[in-house]
Amino acid sequence: MAEIKFDIIKNIAVLSEGAKGWKREVNIISWNGRKPKIDIRDWDESSVKMGKGVTLSKAELKQLKEVLDQINIDELDID
Repeated sequence: MAEIKFDIIKNIAVLSEGAKGWKREVNIISWNGRKPKIDIRDWDESSVKMGKGVTLSKAELKQLKEVLDQINIDELDID
């Protein structure tokens, strides 16, 4: 398997932290030397190991923001 290279350009936010120290973060990341994108995923304490996540382009991030702005989160039946 080819090595995945990444560069965390900027940490935007930590959304949560698990009992074992892993953090769900929102970052701007360049993957394999490509143009940076918004990325949401879990990272270990040293930001070396990562879990599965989602990477969004600027257009996708704008669309997600529009969707979130239109919903009442308190009315959702979620934890």
